[in-house]
Amino acid sequence: MQSNHWKKFITACIAVLGIVIGWQLVEPQQASADEPTYTFATNNTFEPFEIQDSKGGYSGKNPGIEIEILKKIAKHEHFKYELKPMSFNGDLQALESGQVDAVIAGMSVTDERKQKYDFSTPYYTDGVMMAVAKNSKITSMKQLKGKTVSAKSGTSAALFLKKNQKKYGYKIKYFDSSNTMWNDVKIGNTAATFDDGPVLQYGIKEGVPLKIVTKKPIDAQPVAVGFQKGKNLELQKKINDGIEWLNKTGQMKQIIDKYTKGNKTAKNSAADRTIMGLLKTNRAALLRGLWMTIELTIVGIIFAMIFGIILGVLGIMNNKLAKGVSSVLIYIFRGIPMIVLAFFIYMGLPNVLGHKVPLFLAGVLTLTFDEGAYIGAIVKGGFEAVDKGQWEAARSLGLPYGKALLQVIAPQGFKLMVPSLVNQFIITLKDTSILSAIGVMELTQTGTVIISQNMEGFKMWLIIGVIYIIIITLLTWLSNYVQKRMA
Repeated sequence: MQSNHWKKFITACIAVLGIVIGWQLVEPQQASADEPTYTFATNNTFEPFEIQDSKGGYSGKNPGIEIEILKKIAKHEHFKYELKPMSFNGDLQALESGQVDAVIAGMSVTDERKQKYDFSTPYYTDGVMMAVAKNSKITSMKQLKGKTVSAKSGTSAALFLKKNQKKYGYKIKYFDSSNTMWNDVKIGNTAATFDDGPVLQYGIKEGVPLKIVTKKPIDAQPVAVGFQKGKNLELQKKINDGIEWLNKTGQMKQIIDKYTKGNKTAKNSAADRTIMGLLKTNRAALLRGLWMTIELTIVGIIFAMIFGIILGVLGIMNNKLAKGVSSVLIYIFRGIPMIVLAFFIYMGLPNVLGHKVPLFLAGVLTLTFDEGAYIGAIVKGGFEAVDKGQWEAARSLGLPYGKALLQVIAPQGFKLMVPSLVNQFIITLKDTSILSAIGVMELTQTGTVIISQNMEGFKMWLIIGVIYIIIITLLTWLSNYVQKRMA
Protein backbone atom coordinates (compact mmCIF):
# COMPACT_ATOMS: atom_id res chain seq x y z
CA MET A 1 0.00 0.00 0.00
CA GLN A 2 1.54 3.30 -1.08
CA SER A 3 1.90 6.31 1.20
CA ASN A 4 -0.89 8.23 -0.57
CA HIS A 5 -3.20 5.27 0.10
CA TRP A 6 -2.26 5.47 3.77
CA LYS A 7 -3.12 9.17 3.79
CA LYS A 8 -6.53 8.43 2.24
CA PHE A 9 -7.13 5.68 4.79
CA ILE A 10 -6.23 7.93 7.73
CA THR A 11 -8.39 10.75 6.33
CA ALA A 12 -11.34 8.36 5.99
CA CYS A 13 -10.89 7.15 9.58
CA ILE A 14 -10.84 10.72 10.87
CA ALA A 15 -13.97 11.55 8.86
CA VAL A 16 -15.87 8.54 10.23
CA LEU A 17 -14.68 9.35 13.74
CA GLY A 18 -15.84 12.95 13.40
CA ILE A 19 -19.30 11.91 12.19
CA VAL A 20 -19.80 9.41 15.01
CA ILE A 21 -18.54 11.75 17.75
CA GLY A 22 -20.64 14.57 16.31
CA TRP A 23 -23.70 12.32 16.47
CA GLN A 24 -22.96 11.57 20.11
CA LEU A 25 -22.56 15.25 20.98
CA VAL A 26 -26.01 16.14 19.66
CA GLU A 27 -27.97 16.43 22.88
CA PRO A 28 -31.63 17.13 23.47
CA GLN A 29 -32.53 20.70 24.22
CA GLN A 30 -31.03 21.72 27.54
CA ALA A 31 -33.22 22.35 30.55
CA SER A 32 -33.98 25.95 31.37
CA ALA A 33 -31.88 27.69 34.00
CA ASP A 34 -34.67 27.62 36.59
CA GLU A 35 -35.14 23.84 36.23
CA PRO A 36 -31.92 21.99 37.15
CA THR A 37 -31.27 18.52 35.78
CA TYR A 38 -30.28 15.69 38.13
CA THR A 39 -28.99 12.21 37.29
CA PHE A 40 -30.58 9.20 38.99
CA ALA A 41 -29.12 5.70 38.91
CA THR A 42 -31.77 3.01 38.70
CA ASN A 43 -32.00 -0.75 38.26
CA ASN A 44 -32.28 -2.04 34.70
CA THR A 45 -34.31 -5.15 35.63
CA PHE A 46 -36.31 -4.50 38.77
CA GLU A 47 -40.00 -4.80 38.02
CA PRO A 48 -42.38 -3.48 39.29
CA PHE A 49 -40.20 -0.67 40.71
CA GLU A 50 -38.63 0.06 37.31
CA ILE A 51 -40.08 -1.27 34.03
CA GLN A 52 -38.17 -0.40 30.89
CA ASP A 53 -40.03 -0.16 27.59
CA SER A 54 -38.90 -1.89 24.39
CA LYS A 55 -36.49 0.98 23.65
CA GLY A 56 -34.73 0.68 26.99
CA GLY A 57 -36.38 3.84 28.33
CA TYR A 58 -39.27 4.65 30.64
CA SER A 59 -41.75 6.41 28.38
CA GLY A 60 -44.32 3.61 28.41
CA LYS A 61 -47.67 3.68 30.18
CA ASN A 62 -46.35 1.51 33.01
CA PRO A 63 -42.76 2.63 33.77
CA GLY A 64 -42.81 1.24 37.30
CA ILE A 65 -43.56 2.40 40.85
CA GLU A 66 -40.45 4.51 41.41
CA ILE A 67 -40.37 6.04 37.93
CA GLU A 68 -43.96 7.22 38.28
CA ILE A 69 -43.14 8.63 41.71
CA LEU A 70 -40.09 10.44 40.31
CA LYS A 71 -42.02 11.83 37.32
CA LYS A 72 -44.69 13.35 39.55
CA ILE A 73 -42.18 14.75 42.05
CA ALA A 74 -40.03 16.27 39.27
CA LYS A 75 -43.04 18.03 37.78
CA HIS A 76 -44.28 19.28 41.15
CA GLU A 77 -40.84 20.40 42.38
CA HIS A 78 -39.74 21.87 39.03
CA PHE A 79 -36.65 19.90 38.10
CA LYS A 80 -35.65 17.60 35.26
CA TYR A 81 -33.85 14.28 35.51
CA GLU A 82 -31.86 11.71 33.56
CA LEU A 83 -31.89 8.00 34.35
CA LYS A 84 -28.86 5.69 34.30
CA PRO A 85 -30.04 2.05 34.36
CA MET A 86 -27.44 -0.37 35.79
CA SER A 87 -27.21 -3.33 38.11
CA PHE A 88 -27.91 -2.42 41.74
CA ASN A 89 -24.27 -2.93 42.67
CA GLY A 90 -23.33 -0.61 39.81
CA ASP A 91 -25.86 1.96 41.07
CA LEU A 92 -24.15 2.11 44.46
CA GLN A 93 -20.69 2.44 42.90
CA ALA A 94 -21.91 5.21 40.60
CA LEU A 95 -23.35 7.07 43.60
CA GLU A 96 -20.14 6.73 45.61
CA SER A 97 -18.04 8.00 42.68
CA GLY A 98 -20.32 10.99 42.08
CA GLN A 99 -21.37 9.84 38.60
CA VAL A 100 -25.01 10.21 39.67
CA ASP A 101 -26.81 12.51 42.08
CA ALA A 102 -29.07 9.87 43.62
CA VAL A 103 -30.17 6.23 43.45
CA ILE A 104 -33.81 5.27 43.02
CA ALA A 105 -33.81 1.47 42.72
CA GLY A 106 -35.84 -0.11 45.51
CA MET A 107 -33.04 0.81 47.92
CA SER A 108 -33.74 -0.49 51.41
CA VAL A 109 -32.77 1.71 54.35
CA THR A 110 -30.51 -0.36 56.61
CA ASP A 111 -28.30 0.64 59.54
CA GLU A 112 -25.19 -0.24 57.52
CA ARG A 113 -26.26 1.94 54.60
CA LYS A 114 -27.18 4.85 56.85
CA GLN A 115 -23.50 5.13 57.74
CA LYS A 116 -22.55 5.65 54.08
CA TYR A 117 -25.59 7.32 52.50
CA ASP A 118 -28.32 9.85 53.17
CA PHE A 119 -31.90 8.77 52.51
CA SER A 120 -35.13 10.48 51.60
CA THR A 121 -38.39 9.96 53.46
CA PRO A 122 -39.36 6.29 52.89
CA TYR A 123 -42.24 5.72 50.48
CA TYR A 124 -42.59 1.95 50.70
CA THR A 125 -41.89 -0.93 53.08
CA ASP A 126 -40.31 -3.90 51.39
CA GLY A 127 -39.12 -7.28 52.57
CA VAL A 128 -37.21 -10.27 51.21
CA MET A 129 -39.04 -13.37 50.02
CA MET A 130 -37.80 -16.84 49.16
CA ALA A 131 -38.83 -18.57 45.93
CA VAL A 132 -38.12 -22.04 44.57
CA ALA A 133 -38.88 -23.97 41.39
CA LYS A 134 -42.49 -25.05 40.98
CA ASN A 135 -41.66 -28.73 41.47
CA SER A 136 -39.35 -28.14 44.47
CA LYS A 137 -40.16 -29.72 47.84
CA ILE A 138 -38.30 -27.00 49.77
CA THR A 139 -40.65 -25.04 52.02
CA SER A 140 -38.35 -23.40 54.57
CA MET A 141 -34.81 -22.12 55.07
CA LYS A 142 -34.04 -25.07 57.35
CA GLN A 143 -33.99 -27.29 54.25
CA LEU A 144 -31.25 -25.25 52.54
CA LYS A 145 -28.28 -26.75 54.40
CA GLY A 146 -25.55 -27.69 51.92
CA LYS A 147 -27.52 -26.24 49.01
CA THR A 148 -26.83 -23.15 46.85
CA VAL A 149 -29.09 -20.12 47.03
CA SER A 150 -28.96 -16.86 45.07
CA ALA A 151 -29.43 -13.11 45.44
CA LYS A 152 -28.50 -9.97 43.55
CA SER A 153 -25.19 -8.51 44.69
CA GLY A 154 -25.44 -5.48 46.95
CA THR A 155 -29.14 -5.88 47.71
CA SER A 156 -30.85 -6.31 51.06
CA ALA A 157 -31.51 -9.95 50.11
CA ALA A 158 -27.76 -10.51 49.65
CA LEU A 159 -27.05 -8.87 53.02
CA PHE A 160 -29.70 -11.03 54.69
CA LEU A 161 -28.26 -14.24 53.21
CA LYS A 162 -24.73 -13.34 54.23
CA LYS A 163 -25.87 -12.56 57.77
CA ASN A 164 -27.64 -15.93 58.15
CA GLN A 165 -25.25 -18.16 56.17
CA LYS A 166 -23.68 -19.86 59.20
CA LYS A 167 -27.06 -20.43 60.80
CA TYR A 168 -28.56 -22.30 57.84
CA GLY A 169 -25.40 -23.66 56.16
CA TYR A 170 -26.12 -22.75 52.51
CA LYS A 171 -23.82 -21.49 49.76
CA ILE A 172 -24.51 -18.13 48.09
CA LYS A 173 -24.37 -17.31 44.39
CA TYR A 174 -24.62 -13.66 43.33
CA PHE A 175 -26.22 -12.23 40.19
CA ASP A 176 -26.67 -8.77 38.66
CA SER A 177 -30.24 -9.19 37.37
CA SER A 178 -33.40 -10.84 38.62
CA ASN A 179 -34.36 -12.67 35.42
CA THR A 180 -30.94 -14.39 35.17
CA MET A 181 -31.10 -15.33 38.83
CA TRP A 182 -34.63 -16.73 38.53
CA ASN A 183 -33.73 -18.76 35.45
CA ASP A 184 -30.86 -20.32 37.43
CA VAL A 185 -33.42 -21.64 39.91
CA LYS A 186 -35.72 -22.79 37.13
CA ILE A 187 -33.03 -24.98 35.53
CA GLY A 188 -31.94 -26.36 38.92
CA ASN A 189 -28.52 -24.76 39.38
CA THR A 190 -29.65 -23.10 42.60
CA ALA A 191 -32.16 -24.45 45.10
CA ALA A 192 -33.78 -21.14 46.02
CA THR A 193 -33.59 -17.45 45.30
CA PHE A 194 -34.14 -14.47 47.58
CA ASP A 195 -35.43 -11.20 46.18
CA ASP A 196 -37.67 -8.28 47.08
CA GLY A 197 -41.26 -9.43 47.64
CA PRO A 198 -43.00 -7.19 45.07
CA VAL A 199 -40.36 -8.03 42.45
CA LEU A 200 -40.87 -11.78 42.86
CA GLN A 201 -44.65 -11.43 42.95
CA TYR A 202 -44.65 -9.34 39.79
CA GLY A 203 -42.31 -11.73 37.98
CA ILE A 204 -44.45 -14.76 38.82
CA LYS A 205 -47.54 -12.87 37.65
CA GLU A 206 -45.75 -12.23 34.34
CA GLY A 207 -44.93 -15.92 33.85
CA VAL A 208 -41.80 -16.77 35.85
CA PRO A 209 -42.13 -20.51 36.71
CA LEU A 210 -41.32 -20.15 40.42
CA LYS A 211 -43.33 -20.24 43.62
CA ILE A 212 -42.93 -18.18 46.78
CA VAL A 213 -42.67 -20.31 49.92
CA THR A 214 -42.37 -17.61 52.61
CA LYS A 215 -45.69 -16.67 54.12
CA LYS A 216 -44.65 -13.08 54.80
CA PRO A 217 -41.71 -10.81 53.89
CA ILE A 218 -38.47 -11.47 55.79
CA ASP A 219 -36.46 -8.65 57.33
CA ALA A 220 -38.84 -5.91 56.11
CA GLN A 221 -37.12 -2.55 55.53
CA PRO A 222 -38.31 0.88 54.39
CA VAL A 223 -37.45 1.86 50.79
CA ALA A 224 -36.17 5.34 49.92
CA VAL A 225 -34.05 7.38 47.51
CA GLY A 226 -30.32 7.25 48.34
CA PHE A 227 -27.85 10.17 48.20
CA GLN A 228 -24.17 10.73 48.87
CA LYS A 229 -23.59 11.55 52.53
CA GLY A 230 -23.99 15.29 53.10
CA LYS A 231 -24.35 16.15 49.39
CA ASN A 232 -27.16 17.25 47.07
CA LEU A 233 -29.10 18.69 49.99
CA GLU A 234 -31.28 20.78 47.68
CA LEU A 235 -32.31 17.67 45.75
CA GLN A 236 -32.96 15.81 49.00
CA LYS A 237 -35.36 18.55 50.07
CA LYS A 238 -37.17 18.46 46.74
CA ILE A 239 -37.59 14.69 46.94
CA ASN A 240 -38.82 14.80 50.55
CA ASP A 241 -41.28 17.62 49.79
CA GLY A 242 -42.53 15.67 46.78
CA ILE A 243 -43.03 12.46 48.76
CA GLU A 244 -44.95 14.39 51.43
CA TRP A 245 -47.16 15.93 48.74
CA LEU A 246 -47.85 12.53 47.11
CA ASN A 247 -48.81 11.03 50.47
CA LYS A 248 -51.12 13.93 51.36
CA THR A 249 -52.92 13.81 48.02
CA GLY A 250 -53.27 10.02 48.01
CA GLN A 251 -51.33 9.67 44.77
CA MET A 252 -48.61 7.58 46.41
CA LYS A 253 -51.10 4.86 47.34
CA GLN A 254 -52.64 4.95 43.87
CA ILE A 255 -49.26 4.40 42.21
CA ILE A 256 -48.28 1.53 44.51
CA ASP A 257 -51.67 -0.18 44.24
CA LYS A 258 -51.50 0.01 40.44
CA TYR A 259 -48.47 -2.29 40.39
CA THR A 260 -49.07 -4.48 43.45
CA LYS A 261 -52.78 -5.22 43.07
CA GLY A 262 -54.67 -6.60 40.08
CA ASN A 263 -53.33 -7.15 36.55
CA LYS A 264 -53.34 -3.64 35.09
CA THR A 265 -49.70 -3.76 34.07
CA ALA A 266 -49.67 -7.07 32.16
CA LYS A 267 -48.20 -6.38 28.72
CA ASN A 268 -47.27 -9.48 26.71
CA SER A 269 -49.61 -11.68 24.67
CA ALA A 270 -48.86 -15.25 23.58
CA ALA A 271 -48.15 -14.02 20.02
CA ASP A 272 -45.48 -11.67 21.35
CA ARG A 273 -43.58 -14.64 22.83
CA THR A 274 -42.85 -16.44 19.54
CA ILE A 275 -39.51 -15.73 17.83
CA MET A 276 -41.22 -13.74 15.06
CA GLY A 277 -43.40 -12.00 17.64
CA LEU A 278 -40.36 -11.05 19.72
CA LEU A 279 -38.61 -9.70 16.61
CA LYS A 280 -41.65 -7.69 15.55
CA THR A 281 -42.43 -6.32 19.00
CA ASN A 282 -38.84 -5.43 19.85
CA ARG A 283 -37.55 -4.48 16.40
CA ALA A 284 -36.91 -0.84 17.30
CA ALA A 285 -35.10 -1.75 20.53
CA LEU A 286 -32.91 -4.36 18.82
CA LEU A 287 -31.97 -1.90 16.07
CA ARG A 288 -31.04 0.74 18.65
CA GLY A 289 -28.93 -1.79 20.57
CA LEU A 290 -27.30 -2.99 17.34
CA TRP A 291 -26.46 0.58 16.32
CA MET A 292 -24.89 1.29 19.71
CA THR A 293 -22.81 -1.90 19.37
CA ILE A 294 -21.63 -0.91 15.89
CA GLU A 295 -21.01 2.69 16.97
CA LEU A 296 -18.90 1.62 19.94
CA THR A 297 -17.02 -0.89 17.78
CA ILE A 298 -16.19 1.66 15.06
CA VAL A 299 -15.11 4.45 17.39
CA GLY A 300 -13.38 2.07 19.79
CA ILE A 301 -11.40 0.28 17.09
CA ILE A 302 -10.26 3.55 15.47
CA PHE A 303 -8.90 4.85 18.76
CA ALA A 304 -7.53 1.40 19.62
CA MET A 305 -5.72 1.28 16.27
CA ILE A 306 -4.16 4.69 16.91
CA PHE A 307 -3.15 3.69 20.45
CA GLY A 308 -1.94 0.27 19.27
CA ILE A 309 0.13 1.65 16.40
CA ILE A 310 1.80 4.10 18.80
CA LEU A 311 2.61 1.23 21.19
CA GLY A 312 3.83 -0.93 18.30
CA VAL A 313 6.11 1.78 16.91
CA LEU A 314 7.52 2.55 20.36
CA GLY A 315 8.19 -1.17 20.80
CA ILE A 316 10.51 -1.41 17.77
CA MET A 317 12.46 1.81 18.31
CA ASN A 318 16.18 1.67 19.14
CA ASN A 319 15.45 3.36 22.44
CA LYS A 320 15.26 1.53 25.77
CA LEU A 321 12.84 4.05 27.30
CA ALA A 322 10.43 3.83 24.34
CA LYS A 323 10.56 0.01 24.36
CA GLY A 324 10.03 0.00 28.12
CA VAL A 325 6.98 2.28 27.91
CA SER A 326 5.48 0.10 25.17
CA SER A 327 6.07 -3.15 27.06
CA VAL A 328 4.73 -1.81 30.36
CA LEU A 329 1.53 -0.35 28.85
CA ILE A 330 0.84 -3.50 26.85
CA TYR A 331 1.46 -5.62 29.96
CA ILE A 332 -0.81 -3.49 32.17
CA PHE A 333 -3.81 -3.15 29.84
CA ARG A 334 -3.68 -6.77 28.70
CA GLY A 335 -3.50 -7.86 32.34
CA ILE A 336 -6.52 -5.91 33.61
CA PRO A 337 -9.89 -7.61 32.96
CA MET A 338 -11.98 -5.41 30.69
CA ILE A 339 -14.90 -5.19 33.13
CA VAL A 340 -12.52 -3.97 35.87
CA LEU A 341 -11.12 -1.36 33.49
CA ALA A 342 -14.65 -0.22 32.59
CA PHE A 343 -15.62 0.24 36.25
CA PHE A 344 -12.32 2.01 36.98
CA ILE A 345 -12.80 4.52 34.14
CA TYR A 346 -16.52 5.14 34.66
CA MET A 347 -16.73 4.99 38.44
CA GLY A 348 -13.17 5.31 39.73
CA LEU A 349 -11.77 8.21 37.70
CA PRO A 350 -14.48 10.71 38.79
CA ASN A 351 -13.15 10.45 42.36
CA VAL A 352 -9.75 11.62 41.10
CA LEU A 353 -10.86 14.08 38.41
CA GLY A 354 -13.76 15.59 40.32
CA HIS A 355 -15.89 15.39 37.16
CA LYS A 356 -18.29 12.85 35.73
CA VAL A 357 -17.12 10.72 32.81
CA PRO A 358 -19.81 10.45 30.08
CA LEU A 359 -21.00 6.87 29.59
CA PHE A 360 -20.17 6.66 25.88
CA LEU A 361 -16.72 8.16 26.48
CA ALA A 362 -16.09 5.64 29.26
CA GLY A 363 -16.99 2.82 26.88
CA VAL A 364 -14.71 4.14 24.13
CA LEU A 365 -11.78 4.62 26.54
CA THR A 366 -12.23 1.09 27.86
CA LEU A 367 -12.13 -0.36 24.35
CA THR A 368 -9.23 1.90 23.39
CA PHE A 369 -6.93 0.81 26.21
CA ASP A 370 -7.96 -2.85 26.32
CA GLU A 371 -8.06 -3.58 22.58
CA GLY A 372 -5.25 -1.11 21.85
CA ALA A 373 -2.87 -3.12 24.03
CA TYR A 374 -3.53 -6.26 21.99
CA ILE A 375 -3.26 -4.33 18.71
CA GLY A 376 0.04 -2.86 19.98
CA ALA A 377 1.44 -6.36 20.41
CA ILE A 378 0.20 -7.33 16.93
CA VAL A 379 1.72 -4.23 15.32
CA LYS A 380 5.02 -4.72 17.10
CA GLY A 381 5.17 -8.34 15.99
CA GLY A 382 4.21 -7.44 12.42
CA PHE A 383 6.94 -4.83 12.08
CA GLU A 384 9.51 -7.15 13.62
CA ALA A 385 8.52 -9.88 11.13
CA VAL A 386 9.61 -7.72 8.19
CA ASP A 387 13.07 -8.77 6.99
CA LYS A 388 15.77 -6.59 8.56
CA GLY A 389 17.30 -6.20 5.12
CA GLN A 390 14.35 -3.98 4.21
CA TRP A 391 15.35 -1.55 6.96
CA GLU A 392 18.95 -1.59 5.83
CA ALA A 393 18.00 -1.05 2.19
CA ALA A 394 15.72 1.88 3.04
CA ARG A 395 18.30 3.56 5.22
CA SER A 396 21.05 3.01 2.62
CA LEU A 397 18.91 4.95 0.16
CA GLY A 398 19.01 7.89 2.54
CA LEU A 399 15.47 7.58 3.87
CA PRO A 400 15.09 8.88 7.43
CA TYR A 401 13.66 6.55 10.08
CA GLY A 402 10.11 7.93 9.79
CA LYS A 403 9.90 7.65 6.00
CA ALA A 404 11.52 4.22 6.03
CA LEU A 405 8.90 3.04 8.50
CA LEU A 406 5.94 4.63 6.69
CA GLN A 407 6.88 3.87 3.09
CA VAL A 408 8.80 0.59 3.31
CA ILE A 409 8.22 -1.30 6.55
CA ALA A 410 4.56 -0.40 7.33
CA PRO A 411 3.06 -1.60 4.00
CA GLN A 412 4.82 -4.96 4.32
CA GLY A 413 4.14 -5.27 8.05
CA PHE A 414 0.43 -4.55 7.77
CA LYS A 415 0.01 -7.23 5.11
CA LEU A 416 1.29 -9.71 7.67
CA MET A 417 -0.94 -8.26 10.40
CA VAL A 418 -4.28 -8.27 8.52
CA PRO A 419 -5.52 -11.71 9.74
CA SER A 420 -4.62 -10.92 13.36
CA LEU A 421 -6.10 -7.41 13.18
CA VAL A 422 -9.36 -8.70 11.69
CA ASN A 423 -9.57 -11.24 14.51
CA GLN A 424 -9.04 -8.41 17.00
CA PHE A 425 -11.79 -6.34 15.34
CA ILE A 426 -14.18 -9.27 15.82
CA ILE A 427 -13.13 -9.57 19.46
CA THR A 428 -13.74 -5.82 19.91
CA LEU A 429 -17.25 -6.20 18.52
CA LYS A 430 -18.01 -8.98 21.00
CA ASP A 431 -16.30 -7.18 23.88
CA THR A 432 -18.78 -4.28 23.62
CA SER A 433 -21.21 -6.58 25.47
CA ILE A 434 -19.04 -6.26 28.60
CA LEU A 435 -19.86 -2.53 28.69
CA SER A 436 -23.45 -3.41 29.65
CA ALA A 437 -22.05 -3.73 33.19
CA ILE A 438 -21.72 0.07 33.42
CA GLY A 439 -25.11 0.72 31.80
CA VAL A 440 -24.29 1.00 28.08
CA MET A 441 -27.47 0.09 26.19
CA GLU A 442 -25.81 -2.05 23.51
CA LEU A 443 -27.17 -5.25 21.97
CA THR A 444 -26.58 -7.58 24.93
CA GLN A 445 -28.03 -5.15 27.45
CA THR A 446 -31.02 -4.64 25.15
CA GLY A 447 -31.59 -8.39 25.20
CA THR A 448 -31.42 -8.42 29.00
CA VAL A 449 -34.07 -5.69 29.20
CA ILE A 450 -36.38 -7.47 26.73
CA ILE A 451 -36.04 -10.74 28.65
CA SER A 452 -36.97 -8.94 31.88
CA GLN A 453 -40.25 -8.00 30.19
CA ASN A 454 -41.24 -11.41 28.80
CA MET A 455 -38.94 -13.99 30.49
CA GLU A 456 -38.25 -15.62 27.09
CA GLY A 457 -34.53 -16.07 27.75
CA PHE A 458 -33.82 -18.94 25.34
CA LYS A 459 -35.54 -17.28 22.36
CA MET A 460 -34.09 -13.83 22.95
CA TRP A 461 -30.51 -15.04 23.43
CA LEU A 462 -30.92 -17.13 20.27
CA ILE A 463 -31.96 -13.96 18.39
CA ILE A 464 -29.07 -11.95 19.85
CA GLY A 465 -26.61 -14.73 19.03
CA VAL A 466 -27.77 -14.89 15.40
CA ILE A 467 -27.43 -11.11 15.05
CA TYR A 468 -23.82 -11.27 16.31
CA ILE A 469 -23.03 -14.15 13.92
CA ILE A 470 -24.43 -12.18 10.95
CA ILE A 471 -22.34 -9.11 11.79
CA ILE A 472 -19.18 -11.16 12.31
CA THR A 473 -19.78 -13.02 9.03
CA LEU A 474 -20.08 -9.72 7.15
CA LEU A 475 -16.93 -8.44 8.84
CA THR A 476 -15.06 -11.63 7.87
CA TRP A 477 -16.16 -11.26 4.22
CA LEU A 478 -14.94 -7.67 4.28
CA SER A 479 -11.58 -8.74 5.68
CA ASN A 480 -11.16 -11.39 2.98
CA TYR A 481 -11.87 -8.74 0.35
CA VAL A 482 -9.27 -6.40 1.87
CA GLN A 483 -6.71 -9.19 2.03
CA LYS A 484 -7.20 -9.98 -1.68
CA ARG A 485 -6.82 -6.30 -2.60
CA MET A 486 -3.61 -6.06 -0.57
CA ALA A 487 -2.13 -9.25 -1.98
